[in-house]
Amino acid sequence: MLDDEIQTLNRPRATRTAPPSTAAPAGPAATAAPGMAAPGAPRPAWLGPVLIVGIVLAALNLRPAITSLGALFEETRTGLGMSGTVAGLITSVPALCFAVFGVTAPRLSRRFGPAAVVCAGMAAIAAGLLIRPFATNAAGFLAASALSLAGIALTNVLLPVIVKRWFPDRVGTMIGLYSMALAAGTSLAAAATVPLTSALGGSWRTGLLVWAVLAVAAVLPWLPIAAASRRERSAAAVAAATAGSATAASTARPDSGPRAVRSRTAWALACYFGLQATGAYVTMGWLPQIFRDAGVSAGTAGVLLAVTMVMGVPLAFVIPRLAGRMRNQGPIAVTLGLFGLAGYLGLYLAPAAGAWAWALLLGISNCAFPLVITMIGLRAKSPAGVVKLSAFAQSTGYLISLPGPLVIGTLYQHSGGWDLPLALMAGLLIPQIVVGVLAGRDRTIEDECGMRD
Repeated sequence: MLDDEIQTLNRPRATRTAPPSTAAPAGPAATAAPGMAAPGAPRPAWLGPVLIVGIVLAALNLRPAITSLGALFEETRTGLGMSGTVAGLITSVPALCFAVFGVTAPRLSRRFGPAAVVCAGMAAIAAGLLIRPFATNAAGFLAASALSLAGIALTNVLLPVIVKRWFPDRVGTMIGLYSMALAAGTSLAAAATVPLTSALGGSWRTGLLVWAVLAVAAVLPWLPIAAASRRERSAAAVAAATAGSATAASTARPDSGPRAVRSRTAWALACYFGLQATGAYVTMGWLPQIFRDAGVSAGTAGVLLAVTMVMGVPLAFVIPRLAGRMRNQGPIAVTLGLFGLAGYLGLYLAPAAGAWAWALLLGISNCAFPLVITMIGLRAKSPAGVVKLSAFAQSTGYLISLPGPLVIGTLYQHSGGWDLPLALMAGLLIPQIVVGVLAGRDRTIEDECGMRD
């Protein structure tokens, strides 16, 4: 049953005029799914407020592990003796972890419940952030970072499921709150890491360690939430056993739906997801270094990255609603790509002189993420189709994005500057625009696979 719920919050209603975030809650059968309260079972009064706090704190921790490192990347590379290639590998790890561990989230959630997995994910984030500042070499730093990123991957997938299960009548509000907290955490880590490092003595290790405090705080509300969820799962299991619901057991394995791998639109979405993820992770990992190499101070470079990231707050609300009202989302993909081309051209010609403008332009371009998530919902007819398309597009897309940051780091090391890396990033926007136009066409993967309603 859980597989039918993952990533479907962005799927609009049957009419294209409804915002993706206002999808109707699952039907009555969903209320009896494993991990939810049994019908009529009382729910503790404290659970709702604690869940809200837990969701906000979890979302705040989904990006600081990445953007705080970006702000102190030069100091970290020097302190650990990283080559440009190894540094590029570090910036590729987020995409690898999201591809590998994100795929495991549905299975783990069926086994232990989404709240318990999110709790474990937050603990992994905290543990990784606590360990990595004490690493003495690049391998140890990479392993600790991977631990945090594994927790982020699991939490990233399952937080929307948490919202849908416990706030079925406030999905739009809670997803908006979640999205704003995620963007706020991203921007806060980018802007505040360098000033905090200076205030705490100037060591990059201390500057990275400070974000573990926020992660540890986020674990605390999830401990009682996971315990309450476990009790609800037990009650639901008892109710299901009493009712002898063999039908529910069969629907818990949603094997129906189209094979996304046979759909051209699915491949276009996967390629678009991968190319936009490449741009996003190169931006988070390397943009502060680009500005610093152009003569911008470390503090200002961190703020510029924060500006780029914070653009996602308002546009994450605007773009899905606009896309849901259009039969063809290709023009949005073209527009975002053109903003990115302008930003890279500006970084190539005058990185310091127009730094604020280039940060804004790249921030707008990076909002291809909410667009592709919206298109995933529009390109399938059924929840099962959305799940299969989402899993295929995201896992394949993250794998596509893996070489990007590594190649950028290698080019930077061997060319001694940013001209070649920036030219490559601008060049990748051309196929991104093309596959975005293909993915935006008004068709579904069920139609392409020859399935009928």
